[in-house]
Formats: sequence, structure tokens, C-alpha cells
Amino acid sequence: MKFLATLVLAFVFLACDGDPAPLVSPAMRSEGGGAGDMLVSPDPTGFVATVSTTGGIDRGNPFFRSLGTNGRSCASCHLQENAWGLSAEAVRTVFAASGGTDPLFAAVDGANCPSVTAADGAQGHSLLLGSGLIRVAVPMPPNAEFTVTAVHDPYGCALQGSPQNVSMYRRPLPSTNLSFLSAVMFDGRETISPLSNGGTFLTNLRADLAHQAVDATLGHAQASAAPDAAQVNAIVDFELGLYTAQRVDNAAGVLNAQGASGGPDALTSTAYYPGINDPLGGNPTGSAFDLNAFAIYAAWQDLNSSNRSTEARKAIARGETVFNTHPLLITAVAGLNDDLGAPVIPGTCSTCHDTPDIGNHSLPVPLDIGTSHAAAYEPDARIAAALAQLSVPTLPVFRVTCTAGSQTGTARYTSDPGRAMITGRCADVGRIKGPILRGLAARAPFFHNGAAASLEQVVEFYNQRFQMGLTTRDKSDLVAFLKAL
Repeated sequence: MKFLATLVLAFVFLACDGDPAPLVSPAMRSEGGGAGDMLVSPDPTGFVATVSTTGGIDRGNPFFRSLGTNGRSCASCHLQENAWGLSAEAVRTVFAASGGTDPLFAAVDGANCPSVTAADGAQGHSLLLGSGLIRVAVPMPPNAEFTVTAVHDPYGCALQGSPQNVSMYRRPLPSTNLSFLSAVMFDGRETISPLSNGGTFLTNLRADLAHQAVDATLGHAQASAAPDAAQVNAIVDFELGLYTAQRVDNAAGVLNAQGASGGPDALTSTAYYPGINDPLGGNPTGSAFDLNAFAIYAAWQDLNSSNRSTEARKAIARGETVFNTHPLLITAVAGLNDDLGAPVIPGTCSTCHDTPDIGNHSLPVPLDIGTSHAAAYEPDARIAAALAQLSVPTLPVFRVTCTAGSQTGTARYTSDPGRAMITGRCADVGRIKGPILRGLAARAPFFHNGAAASLEQVVEFYNQRFQMGLTTRDKSDLVAFLKAL
């Protein structure tokens, strides 16, 4: 197997330095690298790869074992070939192969509502099949500064139980590259110990991931008892050893050629600490923000030859420059404009995606950029125009009405109240964290609610939302860059 993988990868390297054809191959294991064996799998734009600092992928780890009552494991929703996330395409493949009986489709959260039965078939799992969405039911916080009313309940379970549970539908986050996290889960609900101090970062991260592993086993896997300490520690060790990125692009070839540092190898030594390159003055070293947050493909900016792979590499490098430097105007973003008292903030993509070569925010700064806003009720013309570029799935719509503070009586319409369901603060309605961007090409659709079917839609959303004024080439180059992450 190793010989076959080496032979195929050798072909990839040779072909992609010239004029590559699209490459298709089953998942494979390459020869050991600096950090351990590399697992390589095809994805829609080439190959995605994972390196483990533990030396390999132990399929006997509790991560891959059913620890609950419904047959699920962590690996049910975190697939290596999807950059340890879950693509909607993979969901449909699993459904077709199993006739909808795979544990992934357990009604507890793998169906539109917990009342779904086998007789409901694909219709009862339409959100998971269409957009890769898992139902997240969160009880109303006891200190809530708001009320929640369902104004559109397409599946009949938007609000249930007592205390009231709010059903939100979210994409599974990847279980790789976790050593760069600033918050655990989109709404930060598993960040039990804060990840904002370098001195306590690793200890707190391990504690948070352990808490998340227990909650996932009890919740998603419907375990009757929590996993034991040895199982939890093994899961956390396994996850923290994973580093994943796009390895090969069908047009540009191998992504660490000619001085570039694409692929997962470089991630194992990428510097990170809470607040690194923070644009709001939160860097504990006092260093100024550098808008050039990504420098993976800087070496490709001035390539001279003009074959197909070189032109594709130059496009990726241009896209990286667009991401780092193209001006945009940040307006009506809860968590920035309101907190800073600045109606307009000039910036670039890297203003919010500031962690060097990773792309999340290096401090816990959950934001509401509008992806979960209900278009039919949206008063901001720019947000409405941006939403029109997406393929938003049919989701419940909630009216969230503030009942305390200066915003008392203010109503917002959203499919996901976000961080507010954890803190109880009305100011946090709709705020969620931005995810790590590596391995994007392997895990469509995008945004926390699967609203963007493609990276082209992601780019057009931002173009409209933040008045970027991107040219056709800018958009194409930016998409090429995002696919190469």
C-alpha cells in the first residue's frame, strides 16, 4: 500500500510541475514525513491531506468507536476525506449506501426533528442531506435578556419543551487543526476554560476538548454514561495531533512546490498563541497587526513560466493578496461596529481572519455578519443583497425581542440566535465565531448554516456585504486561493 501511495504521489509531483490533468484516486497513505505519515484523499478540487504528530492515525482510538447507544462515533460526523468535517456530498453518499439507516441519521439531531421516523425517509433528513446540517437544541438561558418566538416553523420543532429549547441547524466543525482554536463550537458553549491567555492555553484547550468529547458522547451518541477518563484523554490526544490542509490542486499541482508552503506539513510548526496578530490591540507581545495574515503562496507571485500549472499558481498568489489587502468597509457587524462605537471600519478580509496562515480570529470575538438573518425581514439593503447571493436552506425563523437594557423592544429575525443562547445577552444575538479556514475545499457547503453552496457564493456574499468592488479576476483569484487552503 505504501509503495502504491508513493508511486501515485510521485506521479502527482511530476505531473503537477508541468501541465496537470485532473487527478482522481482513492484515499491513500504516503511515506512517513517529518511529522508522521500523511493521509491523502481526493476532494472536489484535488487532494486534501492530514499529518498526525502522533505518527499515524490509530483507527482503534475511541474517536472511531461507538461509545453510546445509537452506533455513532466521533468519526460519524468528522470524516478524514472531508478535512475531518462533513460535506453534504458525503452525507448523501452515506444515505444512499445505507438506505438512511446509518447512525449519522439518528433522529436525536441527524434529522430535521427528533420525531422523524424511518418512514419519513429522505424528507425527514432534508437539512442534513441538502446542507450538511445537524440540529442543535439549546435551552433558553435562565438569565435571558430576550424572548424567542418562532415566526416560521417549517418542520414543527423550532421551539420545544420546558424550559424552551430552540432548534438551530449548524455545520459540524472540523476536528483538526485544533491547536489554533480561540473558542470551541460556533457559539463557544464548550469553551469552559477561556482560550485567551498563552500561559494557560494548552491546559485550558485540553479541558475544553475533554468537556466537548463528553458532551458529544452523551448527546450526539446518546450514551447512557460518560466515557471514562482514559477514553476522553485518548480522543483529545488524537484530535490535537491532527493537522489538515489542501495538498494538491487539480490546476496548480502540489501546493508546497516552488517555495510555497501549502499542505499540512507546515502547519505542525506554525506559530500560534492567543492574540497573535490581533487587529484590535490584543496581541500580548504588543506587536502591531499585520494585514498580510497569509503568506503561504507569496513565493508564487513572480513565477516566470507560462504553462497551465504556473498560471494557476499565480492566480492563487493573487488571491492571497486580495484576501490580505483588498479594502472593504465593515458596517453593521455586531461584535465590531457596535462594541467599538464605529459605524464604519475600513479593513480587509484579514481584519477578522487574522491568525497567520490559519484564518480564524486569534481571540474569542464572535461576530454577526448576517448569514443567519432572515432575508424576508432584513432592513439593511447591503445584508439583503449579500443574502441574495447564497443558497440558504429552508430554516426556522425566530423573532428575538430584547427585554432589557438600551435595546428593550428591539426585534431581530434570525435562524440562529448564536452566542446569545449561551450568555443570555441580547447584544450577542446572532454572534458566532469564524472557523479555521484550512481544508475548505473538502467540506462544502460553507458558513455555519450551510448557506453558501460554493466558495464562489462565499466570495460574492462578502463582495456585496462589505462593498469590496471585486473584479471578475479578483473573485476568481480569491476562490482559487480559498480552494488551496
